[in-house]
Amino acid sequence: MSWELLLALLALCAPLLLVVQLVRFLRADGDLTLLWAEWQGRRPEWELTDMVVWVTGASSGIGEELAYQLSKLGVSLVLSARRVHELERVKRRCLENGNLKGKDILVLPFDLMDRSAHKAATKAVVQEFGKIDILVNNGGRSQRSLCVDTSLDVFKELMDLNYLGTVSLTKCVLPHMIERKQGKIVTVNSVAGITSVPLSSGYCASKHALRGFLNALRTELVDYPGIIVSNIYPGPVQSNIVKNALTEELTKTIENEGDQSYKMPTSRCVRLMLISMANDLKEVWIADQPFLFMAYLWQYAPTWAWWITSKLGKKRIENFKSGVDADSAYFSSSKKKAN
Repeated sequence: MSWELLLALLALCAPLLLVVQLVRFLRADGDLTLLWAEWQGRRPEWELTDMVVWVTGASSGIGEELAYQLSKLGVSLVLSARRVHELERVKRRCLENGNLKGKDILVLPFDLMDRSAHKAATKAVVQEFGKIDILVNNGGRSQRSLCVDTSLDVFKELMDLNYLGTVSLTKCVLPHMIERKQGKIVTVNSVAGITSVPLSSGYCASKHALRGFLNALRTELVDYPGIIVSNIYPGPVQSNIVKNALTEELTKTIENEGDQSYKMPTSRCVRLMLISMANDLKEVWIADQPFLFMAYLWQYAPTWAWWITSKLGKKRIENFKSGVDADSAYFSSSKKKAN
C-alpha cells in the first residue's frame, strides 16, 4: 500500500471518527473519563467489598439508592439522616435485598446542621467498625424561589446545611483518614455547582462553595495520595429534591413538584457514582443531555453558556411564576413539540 493511499484512507476515516464520537457524546450520560472507566475501569464489585461506607442523606433519593446498591457489595454501612424511622426502613430493605447482616449496618441519625454532633457521630462509627473507608457527603436541600423574594434565612439555611454541614463532617472524619493515610471523601455536589440556574441562587452558591472547598482540600492532601477527594456533579435525578426544596420562606413548601419522569433514574446515577468510587475519579459529571452539554459549555465556553442559560432561564422563570414546575413543564412542552 502506497503512502498516498494510506493518507487518503486516513483523511476519509477522520471525519467518520469525528461523527461517531459526536453521536456517542449526544447519547452520553456522564463525562468522558467516567464513561471510559465504566467500559475499561475497575468494577465496584471488586474494589469496594469489605469497606466501611458512611452515607449521609441516606433516608431518600440518591442516598437511599446508594445504600441499596452498596448493600449488595458486601460493605459495612452507616446510614445517617434526621428521620430515624426512614433510616430503619432503608436498613430493613438493605437486609432483605442485599448481602448484609444486621451487624453490618449502623443507623446513626443526626442533623447535619447540628455541627456540635459531628465529632461524636464520627467517634461512634469508628467504635462500631474500627475505621471509615468512604464518607459520602450526600445530605442537603435544593431551592425554588426568586432571589428578590427570598428571605435571607433561606440563604443561611442552605449554606449551613449544604456547605458548612458538609465541611464540618469532613473535618471530623479527615484526621482519621490522615492517620490511616487512606480513605475516600465523596461529595454529591450538583451540575448547579458548575453552572448557575435561576430560581436556585442560594443553592448554586452553596454548591459552588463546596466545589472551591473540596478542590482546595485535595491540593492540601497532596502528601497523602491514598486519600481521594471526589466531587460528584449529578444533573436532574428522579428523587424528592424538588418536593423537599426550600422556597421564599423557611416555612413555605413547594406547591407543585411537577413531572419528574424526564430525569435520570436514580439507579443509573448511583451506579455511575460507584464506578467513580472504584476508579478514584476526582471530578465526575453525571447527567443526561442537554445538561451534560451545558456543563461542558460552562467549563470551556462560559460566555456562550451564559447566553444560552439566559434564554432558557427566562422560560424557567415564566413557568415558575405561572404556578407550574419550572423544569418539567419546559421539558414536557419540548417533548410534545418533538412528537
